[in-house]
Amino acid sequence: MSQAQRTDETARQTSDIKKVAAASLIGTTIEWYDFFIYGTAAALVFPALFFPSQDPVTGTLLSFATFGVGFFARPVGGAVFGHFGDRIGRKSMLIATLTMMGLATFAIGILPTYAQIGVLAPVLLTVLRFIQGLGVGGEWGGAVLMAVEHAPPGRRGFYGSWPQMGVPAGLILSNAAFLLLAAMPDESFEAWGWRIPFVFSIVLVAVGLVIRLKIMESPGFAKVKAEKTEAKVPIVEVFKHHAKQVLLAAGAFIIINSYFYILVSYIISYATAPDVGFSRGEVIAVLLFSSAVTFLSIPAWGALSDRVGRRSLYLIGCLGMGVSAFLVFWSVDAGSLLGFAVTHTLALAGFLAMGYGPMAAMYAELFSTRLRYSGASLGYQGGAIFGGALGPIVSVALFDATGTSMSIAIYVCAMAILSFVCMYALTDTRSVDIDADTPLVGSA
Repeated sequence: MSQAQRTDETARQTSDIKKVAAASLIGTTIEWYDFFIYGTAAALVFPALFFPSQDPVTGTLLSFATFGVGFFARPVGGAVFGHFGDRIGRKSMLIATLTMMGLATFAIGILPTYAQIGVLAPVLLTVLRFIQGLGVGGEWGGAVLMAVEHAPPGRRGFYGSWPQMGVPAGLILSNAAFLLLAAMPDESFEAWGWRIPFVFSIVLVAVGLVIRLKIMESPGFAKVKAEKTEAKVPIVEVFKHHAKQVLLAAGAFIIINSYFYILVSYIISYATAPDVGFSRGEVIAVLLFSSAVTFLSIPAWGALSDRVGRRSLYLIGCLGMGVSAFLVFWSVDAGSLLGFAVTHTLALAGFLAMGYGPMAAMYAELFSTRLRYSGASLGYQGGAIFGGALGPIVSVALFDATGTSMSIAIYVCAMAILSFVCMYALTDTRSVDIDADTPLVGSA
């Protein structure tokens, strides 16, 4: 191949990865928008609309319990879509998960409330939340692998962080949607205003599908398909050869997932409580600001991991998250909006993003190509059960039992220690050959 041909090939590959990374970002943004608007609604209106016969604390707990159902569905989605992603391909699973998520979210937007159909309302709400969980459970692995497997060597951390940016982007869109509705009278908001972000989702999904249909299958899986070396039952082989990596990856993810949903979901109901006094608009504005900074910091941390390694950044992030929880709740309890904005941004865009940005590449690098969709998805989504599913629920219960937010900060600190230990037991993956057919790195 001539120098000119090599230059053209390099340019083509760079163009391809940028298109794939952009498509992954847009798709995951839409998926997370759908997932997050549920969390905001669960904090603001679902207790009154779907659990009106309960006292306020119990109603909030039940509302967050339906929120948690989505997290228990995520490993199921990861296993199901991981199986077919390793058997059929990454691209087709991304289309299926986006469609599933969009239809479930739209259905929530037109769902009758408890006052209209009684106990069937919270039952249907729970089922639709479960479907949302299935969709996002299968989405993450496919989006990350498309970016990482297309990325050139030495840039996997950076390009793998692009689908991770969909989380703050989706959070910005979801909170912006509710912020636009914040000026509505409470009666109108509870009657119909909360439905608008859910129904609007169907438009975003249509846009996302058009974009995803245009991208190519990842070269890593295309090679596996061409050589006919697909795993017959990927999940069985994953637990046979990579069980320790899956369990450690799940444990390492617990702090990020639990702390994230405390910061973006539970904090809304806590900070807007009468004895704290922030308005709904003020809290959502803080979330929008910190999410915008996080959107920029995630690729920066991902790029840095290409230079210094994934594991070291993750470990520092764990320590920072454990300490920052005390600062966040102290600032809220003190009634300082500026302090809340600063500490929330430090926690989310600083320490949490420090781990979350590099982890996409790291989790993909833990598994060989033929098992990667299943392995990475199970590690990531397995941590979500004990992370985001329990975080808001435990926070409500702890505050109700102790009367102090410091009990929640201690809980976050305990999760940070657990995840630190799990990540410490893994080896760094920055230099591995992700095209290797043999199992890659394991525990230290």
